[in-house]
Amino acid sequence: MSFLDIFLYALLPIFVMMSILWIISVIIKNVSIVDIFWGFGFVLTTWFYYFFTDGYELRKLLISILVTIWGLRLSIYIAWRNAFKGEDFRYRNFRKKYGEKHYWWISFFQVFLLQGILMWLISSPLLGAQYYNRNNNLNLFDYIGLIVWITGLVFEAGGDLQLAKFKANPANNGKILDTGFWRYTRHPNYFGDSAVWWGYGLLSCAAGGYLPALGSILMTLLIIKVSGVAMLEKSLKTKREGYEEYVKRTSAFFPWFPRKNKNSS
Repeated sequence: MSFLDIFLYALLPIFVMMSILWIISVIIKNVSIVDIFWGFGFVLTTWFYYFFTDGYELRKLLISILVTIWGLRLSIYIAWRNAFKGEDFRYRNFRKKYGEKHYWWISFFQVFLLQGILMWLISSPLLGAQYYNRNNNLNLFDYIGLIVWITGLVFEAGGDLQLAKFKANPANNGKILDTGFWRYTRHPNYFGDSAVWWGYGLLSCAAGGYLPALGSILMTLLIIKVSGVAMLEKSLKTKREGYEEYVKRTSAFFPWFPRKNKNSS
């Protein structure tokens, strides 16, 4: 099968998963479950690609294992973070906007189908790394991609862990976390997530799949401009005292040393 054939066929398992999740969300009246299965959806898609491609076996196994580690960690973490907290405020606002009588079916298109399509588009480097076979050995792009992936996972998982510990202490209520990874970037988890996907893109390039690597860029744009950094920044500026000072001294996305306060002696 051609790259496009396999890529299009991947819509089926994604559509089935999202449809099942939508039905469950209607029953329990909680759209937030879609967030839990975001990472798992890429695991499912990656292994679908694995069984339908004939690329270099070692690279296929490498990227499938990496995606499985990243995706399951993310899904488990979000499930733990969201446990017993009810529906996320974003979906509650949508539910109020459209009304209970309509939102149950609107949510399928607005949330589940939309995220499914985005998942499918973003997954292109996961197929590129497994479909193409420029040579039967790992090359420089593979090793750089692996290093970038490891860096990203450390920032993402480490940032999540530090934030969870910080929030677990009642004394930190309303305060800003500015230590650890959060000292060098205001969003270490989002930077890490992007870096993980840059790693996948490099693995796709290593196989000869340059165009599919655009999926990694799409993921980064979504994280920075749509669902991640931009949305959270807007919320934190109004909810956290001292956040503006934190913004002045701390890099927004890429990790870097804190800027010195100009007013300090």
